[in-house]
Amino acid sequence: MIEKNGTSSRLLTLLSLLQARRDWPGAALADRLGVTSRTVRRDVDRLRELGYPVRAVKGPDGGYRLDAGAQLPPLLFDDDQAVALAVALQLAAASGVDVGEAAARALTTVRQVLPARLRHRVDAVRVTPVRTGPTTDVDPAVLVALTAAIRAREVLRFDHTPASGAAPEPFVPPRRVEPHHLVTRGGRWYLVGWDLDRGDWRTFRADRITPRTPTGPRFTLREVPGGDPAAFLSATARGSTDGTGRWPCTGVVELGLPAARVAPFAHDGVVEDLGPQRCRLTLGSWSWVGIAAAVARYDTEVLAVGPPALAEAFGTLAGRFAAAARTAPPT
Repeated sequence: MIEKNGTSSRLLTLLSLLQARRDWPGAALADRLGVTSRTVRRDVDRLRELGYPVRAVKGPDGGYRLDAGAQLPPLLFDDDQAVALAVALQLAAASGVDVGEAAARALTTVRQVLPARLRHRVDAVRVTPVRTGPTTDVDPAVLVALTAAIRAREVLRFDHTPASGAAPEPFVPPRRVEPHHLVTRGGRWYLVGWDLDRGDWRTFRADRITPRTPTGPRFTLREVPGGDPAAFLSATARGSTDGTGRWPCTGVVELGLPAARVAPFAHDGVVEDLGPQRCRLTLGSWSWVGIAAAVARYDTEVLAVGPPALAEAFGTLAGRFAAAARTAPPT
């Protein structure tokens, strides 16, 4: 229970309560704070003077609601929220969005207002994000435009830079897409949507999109194949055209290693234990040669291979590797 003379502490507690729930009856707030309803009204007035848009809610009991305001008032975070915010801001540089400098400035601002005990906790959490893919970042303004169209269910009109990086041809009409979801994968952002001109689902790299204004008409939302936009994107990346997520090529090999040695490096492959020094590995890829190359990294005897197309791929790689072994080393 907060003492009645602890006005500052009581205001912080009141603000925390208002942030935690949409509507609060005045009597419930008074009970939680251990004060009278009149004191609650005075504390609400003080919050309004500080810039917090607290609105009175009409009803049998009366109450209060913290609305979104035109300006950003001081924010209140508990200890865990402050640390989580600091970690998130450090990871922002690897998010695939061009906000690294803004995130660094935001982290500095947050750190300056933290009490000493929390500042020490935040300083102890040093994160070095590693970009595992290309460094092309998407403009935050593009993400805002895409998410606005998704939320409003309005047809997007945009130019799309080809994969080669060349600028779009000047007389090519803009793409017309019913935007469904924004999905991030491997440090890149993708728009999943229904392409009106091609009559099919498509994915578009957000960093290649240049939105046009105005947007098109509103549309009725379709269901993405499989019902999961993230799964659909993964399936598309695998070369699956039906949204099932199946690789175009799937092969099976038996290796002269225990399953426990193979499993940590199999990624989405399936490993079956066949004995102390034998296991079966099922792998998928865009090509049979890709599967054979993935198996070669285990540096062990391959005891069985299937189907025949995968065996042919091993022969192709064997010829290439033999030719490479005969090549004179570079000087």
